[in-house]
Amino acid sequence: MSGQPILRRESSAVRATGAGVTSTYSQLLAQVKDAGLLRRRLGFYWTLFAVLVLALAGCGVAFVLAGDSWWQLLVAAALGVVLTQFAFLAHEASHRQVFESRKWNDRAGRYVAVFIVGLSYSWWMNKHNRHHGNPNTVGKDPDIEPDTIVFLPEDAARARGPVRWVIRHQGWLFFPLLTLEGLNLHRHAVVSIVRGAGGRPDPQGRLIEGVLLVARFGIYLTTLFVALPFGLAWAFLGVQLAVFGVLMGAGFAPNHKGMPTIAADAKVDFLSRQVLTSRNIRGGWGVTALMGGLNYQVEHHLFPSMPRPALRHARLIVRAHCAQMGVPYTETTLLRSYGIVIRYLNRVGLSARDPFVCPMVADLRIR
Repeated sequence: MSGQPILRRESSAVRATGAGVTSTYSQLLAQVKDAGLLRRRLGFYWTLFAVLVLALAGCGVAFVLAGDSWWQLLVAAALGVVLTQFAFLAHEASHRQVFESRKWNDRAGRYVAVFIVGLSYSWWMNKHNRHHGNPNTVGKDPDIEPDTIVFLPEDAARARGPVRWVIRHQGWLFFPLLTLEGLNLHRHAVVSIVRGAGGRPDPQGRLIEGVLLVARFGIYLTTLFVALPFGLAWAFLGVQLAVFGVLMGAGFAPNHKGMPTIAADAKVDFLSRQVLTSRNIRGGWGVTALMGGLNYQVEHHLFPSMPRPALRHARLIVRAHCAQMGVPYTETTLLRSYGIVIRYLNRVGLSARDPFVCPMVADLRIR
């Protein structure tokens, strides 16, 4: 399913769900457990980690061999790809998908996210957990709060100055703006550690992240600016950050943007809340690798601790269950999802041109 007409039907479908749908989630969970889909897959994750470490080492070797040449920009692009994959791995650790132990998941996630990728693990956990609890819910999901891009017409209508022009054209500017997302994520990491804005107080975790982040950027930036001419070092950094930002944004955006939003006071059962606001992306193992398993977004939201290899098997069970319960299940291709996202952002941007609520966007609001 794809396209806005179907999404409008989804917003009415959720109003019809009630206790029956709520009670069947426990049945669905039992079915998934019986199929063994929540068991840890340590072999997969150790293999993935080893492959990524080898890829990172390969980037290091290529960096040395390329020397003082513009071939370094290809190395920078490759490094951006590898760091994105490490970020996906840290995301999975944050959801307890890797190890049975919460402590080991947090340890692995923190070291990978902070020391390798340059993100704040505690900031990410705080933000992402709120998103999972209230996907696309107005006032509760931080992923739809206004930023450079806005996702709600009421936020677009409040825009003023140069930002208003950006929001008017935000659909077409979406991918160009993603080139800055890597820098934005690093900024959030630094700010969260300096201000302690990572959710519940955790002085020890904040100290560890601060040390790891300083070490990470110190090693990385020193290597670049010592080994390369000044201009080439900046070009390398720019390409790496741009590729990283685009891949991160392009991996997360198709999953919820353009799907129904939920009013803050709406009473929606867990199954409907997760399924109706999420979109799966078809495309096989290649898309799964590119998106770090996020292409199975419906299953990921229903079972956040489910390991990546099990998600495709859970999809068959969840689709059948949703069909039985009459809960719309959305799935499309990657390119089509980007088209949906761009059209949705442009519709939201209409509110920055003329402060009225676009009917097509308003029809996606679940009340």
